[in-house]
Amino acid sequence: MRDELQFPADALQARVLGTASKRGLLNCTRQWGKSTITAAMAVHQACSTPESLTLVVSPSARQSGEFLRKATGFVRKLRIRPKGDGDNEMSLELPNRARIVGLPGNEATIRGFSAVSLLLVDEAARVSDELYLAIRPMLAVSGGSLWLMSTPYGKRGFFYEAWAHGGPEWERVRAPATECERIPREFLEEERRTMGERCFKQEYLCEFEDSVSGVFDRTLVEEAISDEVEPLWIR
Repeated sequence: MRDELQFPADALQARVLGTASKRGLLNCTRQWGKSTITAAMAVHQACSTPESLTLVVSPSARQSGEFLRKATGFVRKLRIRPKGDGDNEMSLELPNRARIVGLPGNEATIRGFSAVSLLLVDEAARVSDELYLAIRPMLAVSGGSLWLMSTPYGKRGFFYEAWAHGGPEWERVRAPATECERIPREFLEEERRTMGERCFKQEYLCEFEDSVSGVFDRTLVEEAISDEVEPLWIR
């Protein structure tokens, strides 16, 4: 990243780029650079593994297109002329026949891909559980890596469940705005005053907040459930 792509990754970004974990959760503030970092990860995968397939899933075609734009920029810095794979509208194919393909969050467009070496789910908190369950089998034979990246979006969905209740196979990386030197503190204080504490914690402090429509706090409900109490049957 530093030498070939002229990108000055900070310590936390370097940790993400350098990890050998097969399963990763990147819980980060807005404007931290997750798309840039994971685009570099995708380009490295493609350059180092001939004929590999990296798949990028986002909630919308626009977001997947933005990801591919960043990956294309990195490929140009490597003095490789970018080209599509001829089959997918949002795609890159390198001379070693490795591909990076971007897809919108639509289950109908996802099925059919297999042997994925690297599976990236951008804005994972806003991708449906159905789509997530549809893409996981793509890693069954290849033994590829899976990274979920997102800003929190409430205590719901597979991204929250993996972060809060997932097993030790997940490497968790939390990147709040207060620990990012690129985001001025004056801006954060303005945002806190403008959007309120609850929204600010979610967007900038990487905290999973309860939905405002809930009558009871989710944590209280979960703590009230027990498997150790024998049911009382009323006849």
